[in-house]
Amino acid sequence: MRIRLAGVILFAALVCASVVRAESTIEDMFSNALKDLLKSGEVQEGQEKPEIRIPASRAEIQLSFAPLVKKVSASVVNVYAARKVLQRSPFAGDPFFERFFGNQGFGRPKPRTQSSLGSGVIVRSEGIVITNYHVIKDASEVKIALVDGREFECEIILKDERSDLAVLRVLGDETFDAVELGDSENAQVGDLVLAIGNPFGVGQTVTSGIISAVSRTRQGITDFGFFLQTDAAINPGNSGGALIDMQGRLIGVPTAIYSRSGGSNGIGFAIPSNMVDVVLRSSETGDSVTRPWIGAGFQEVTSDIATSLGLSSPRGALVTSIAPDSPAQNAGLAPGDVILAVNGNQIEHVDALGYRFATAGIGSEVELNVLSRGKKRKISLPLMAAPETIPRNQTELPENSALGGAVIANLSPAVAQELKLPTHKSGVVVIGVKRRSFAAANGMRPGDIIVELNSNKVQSVEDVKKLLGKAGRRWVFVVDRGGREIVFDRNGNFFRQYVR
Repeated sequence: MRIRLAGVILFAALVCASVVRAESTIEDMFSNALKDLLKSGEVQEGQEKPEIRIPASRAEIQLSFAPLVKKVSASVVNVYAARKVLQRSPFAGDPFFERFFGNQGFGRPKPRTQSSLGSGVIVRSEGIVITNYHVIKDASEVKIALVDGREFECEIILKDERSDLAVLRVLGDETFDAVELGDSENAQVGDLVLAIGNPFGVGQTVTSGIISAVSRTRQGITDFGFFLQTDAAINPGNSGGALIDMQGRLIGVPTAIYSRSGGSNGIGFAIPSNMVDVVLRSSETGDSVTRPWIGAGFQEVTSDIATSLGLSSPRGALVTSIAPDSPAQNAGLAPGDVILAVNGNQIEHVDALGYRFATAGIGSEVELNVLSRGKKRKISLPLMAAPETIPRNQTELPENSALGGAVIANLSPAVAQELKLPTHKSGVVVIGVKRRSFAAANGMRPGDIIVELNSNKVQSVEDVKKLLGKAGRRWVFVVDRGGREIVFDRNGNFFRQYVR
């Protein structure tokens, strides 16, 4: 094909040359055309040489991830979690079996062990391991197994459901190889990565791929919807493992996949290492993660809202409410403002806002880019721990009252953060509800904020106790549940509920 193409070009050059310079000889025309062909393959002055090339030596042909895997594989472990559950026999209460076999313990629940399998990463040489919360959730016993087959018992020192991360400590005085924690902010789309874990329990497995997207939001996996996306194959059992960059640093912890079949479709999500660092630092000072509180409520910026505000695209976080005397109010934020960036990092969706505040940390000050009344401005916002502005006064209500069996408390920013409720709300919150209690029968659930009792506004636990002390046949409760006001109407055996 190339010979034919060259022939065509030579012929065209000869014809053109014969018209312009009839006096030239055939030899001159052929020589000039050949020179033009040779020059066409040369790189012109000022042009960059292309970097794409074929392997030029045996060493380049044999390039491999093997040295990198060897460096980090000893730091990636299998995590075995077990918990005891009581299982009742399916024959319990069956008259046929009890008639012929008697009550041979059918009615007594028997203990049974449930186990789960996942992966983990050693991040401190003294035996500190990071894994996913869902791998060790409710576990009473946790073990890890190294790639060389050795097993060690662990204790759980921190579980954080909101980020889906947990921290384990290996029991004993053994020293381990630990992986270095990288900076996930430096990850770019197209970077090569390795995913290392224990998929399907087959043993340590390494897969390769690239970073497909950064700051991926709106996945509904954790409260902090902010992930690295990769096409490196991730399967069940990889959870809690390692996503490694080409320097052997941990830049993410695989936590979920997008799949209809349960297997890898090339869309996996990893918790960024900067969030891992927040949880690790929290484990050094306590058994929980304390996150910043600013005292504001937010919502997504939709296309209609973006158009009304003059934004070119729906992005940012719209401020919907401000708590009195909060950092947000003191900094000058107001309802209707849109936070566009935090410390120079664009906020594409409200899910990313909590991640940016959490990774900045309590005690720091962040710079916000805000759109306020059509004008852009910058605001400095200090980050502080959620305060307990009012004593919680946690109380279990009397069994014989209309809300008997409910445990309630005064709602402060600190209590709201513990219960994963909006921290700008106030009032009385239901912390727990006993089964088969009056509170359960009357529709109460943990997390409900009691707004009214029999048309009386509720501000404190003492208000609830006083109102419940008044005898009556009919009770009307109004609660805030997930931002909606729900009414429960009880009049003897008559009961109804509706959204107000």
